[in-house]
Amino acid sequence: MKFRHVKSVALLASLLMSIPTVSPAATPTAKPKPKITAPSKAQIAAAQASENAKAAAAANATNQLTSAQNVLQQLTAITSHKQAQLVSAQAQLVVATGQSNLATAHAALTQVAVAQANKTIGRMAANAYIMGGGFTTLNSVLESNGPQDLIDRLSILDQVGSTDAVALSRYKSALVIAQAAQAAATKAKNAQAAATAQVAAAKAAAVSAQSAQAAEVAKLRAVQAQLMAELVKARNVRITLQQQLALWELEQSSANTAAHTKGQAKIWPDRGFKGRSTTRGSDTIRLKALAYARAQVLARKPYVWGAQGPRSFDCSGLVYAAYKSAGLGYPNWSRLNAALYFVDTQRVPLTNLIPGDLLFYSYDGSVQNIHHITIYAGDGMMWEANSTRTGLLFSSMYSVPGLMPSGGRV
Repeated sequence: MKFRHVKSVALLASLLMSIPTVSPAATPTAKPKPKITAPSKAQIAAAQASENAKAAAAANATNQLTSAQNVLQQLTAITSHKQAQLVSAQAQLVVATGQSNLATAHAALTQVAVAQANKTIGRMAANAYIMGGGFTTLNSVLESNGPQDLIDRLSILDQVGSTDAVALSRYKSALVIAQAAQAAATKAKNAQAAATAQVAAAKAAAVSAQSAQAAEVAKLRAVQAQLMAELVKARNVRITLQQQLALWELEQSSANTAAHTKGQAKIWPDRGFKGRSTTRGSDTIRLKALAYARAQVLARKPYVWGAQGPRSFDCSGLVYAAYKSAGLGYPNWSRLNAALYFVDTQRVPLTNLIPGDLLFYSYDGSVQNIHHITIYAGDGMMWEANSTRTGLLFSSMYSVPGLMPSGGRV
């Protein structure tokens, strides 16, 4: 056993010596790189406060939208009422137009009567002139300044011939009737035109108000949609931070327990734990992930709990970053803790491991107490982010106690 142990140490030393080293002289002077840490409770509280503020803003926008929609319904009812008034007024206009047409026709007939009476008076005047008579009626006709003046003169005559009286009476009646008919027709048309204009103006005002309110509702809906999107984003940030903190705390707790647990088996017996029935990656993806992990170890990057690169890593952070760099990203791959990676990969016996497979370590052989994860490099070796004390390592897959009896193929 001692000889075998010495032989393993010698083999490990020779493998480590074969790894290229980075010359200090070739490394440019740089400022210390900041460490990446797990989200703090204060960060989560701030994310929760931001989410609450977004939720309040979204609720306020919803209330404003409801109020605007109520006003819009009222304006719609007003517009419908105005439209009904307009239809009624248009129907009244049809009736009034018919009445106006009849009145206009009647006025035209009365104008014909006036014209005929006027001709009769003209003939009377001509006959009186030819005969040289000095009839009072004819003098009044000849000396008058128009129809109204003629009527006024004739009304005060004491003696008028029977023929002249009939003619003048017809003339006067025809003229009065014609003027009254024309005035009635004009009044009806003007009144209906004014009513139509008033209703049209009311309709235009209601339509304008409805359009303005509809625009306001559209604007509020857009604001609400934006606020809801921001709320969802804020909620996702808060949930992600909480999940990350919970995973990291679980992994750290398991690692601390493992460090103080005695009697951990070198390789735990197979208890039949199952994983995925299929893989997500390919040989190309696995080799790219392996190359990424190797580069981080050779760059002597530090171990920081909860970090997933690019400056520092913890164990599951190195696995996540390696496969993400190889093109296996969301939604097929996410930042999990070591135990969840065990469940989310295909089980592979240790005798069938290929480079790029994942190795898992538990302090009691159960899945829930897996505390460490590495990337198998081949020939019994692995790339890992070990601890804050030792950093990132190229080491034997048996150097960490508690190896699970199967690996995980991505």
